[in-house]
Amino acid sequence: MSKLYIVPTPIGNLKDMTFRAVEVLKNVDLILAEDTRTSGKLLKYFEIGTHMQSHHMHNEHKMVEGLIQKLKSGLSIALISDAGTPAISDPGFLLTRACVENDIEVECLPGATAFVPALVNSGLPNDKFVFEGFLPVKKGRQTRLLLLAEEPRTIIFYESPHKLLKTLANFCEYFGEDRPVSVSRELTKLYEETIRGTAKEVLDYYTNKPPKGEIVIVVGGKK
Repeated sequence: MSKLYIVPTPIGNLKDMTFRAVEVLKNVDLILAEDTRTSGKLLKYFEIGTHMQSHHMHNEHKMVEGLIQKLKSGLSIALISDAGTPAISDPGFLLTRACVENDIEVECLPGATAFVPALVNSGLPNDKFVFEGFLPVKKGRQTRLLLLAEEPRTIIFYESPHKLLKTLANFCEYFGEDRPVSVSRELTKLYEETIRGTAKEVLDYYTNKPPKGEIVIVVGGKK
């Protein structure tokens, strides 16, 4: 049956893949993968032989119309990203929106998303929170930080290791050195760690220990 499946994949530990996710990937007609090399390892591990096609931020705009036609013709398609749930700071929104606009069924499976364990691990209030994803690199960064400095809810960011020190320094400048911060990296992997403290304490820690791996930052809201 024509349907787009949004299928989360493990953020590190392959054992976090669900039975249902494996079943869907084995039975759809086509898998759209952010990076076919990365996803190829996952499919091989679970003995999934479904045909795979590249679908990433640089080609998703021009692919949407063709994919909609394939779905209308009766094909079932699964969308996966390199890790976690597609469309959460990853490709997926454009195709999902197009399916909704064309009355094509969309089903998102539950599964791994990096910010949820990072939020729970932080020890910061999680009854209300704001997910920001990646901060703007240049244009709009200062404006965004000034706005978020007044945010009373817990704030969640994704960050790359080579930009972490800059971002923590920005937090000290715009949010204050005493703002509570929790940095989780390499979640579900061998060297997983969560460092908690004030923005200044966490900045000092990573200044002396350059970070590696995927990073989620959780920041306490303004009191």
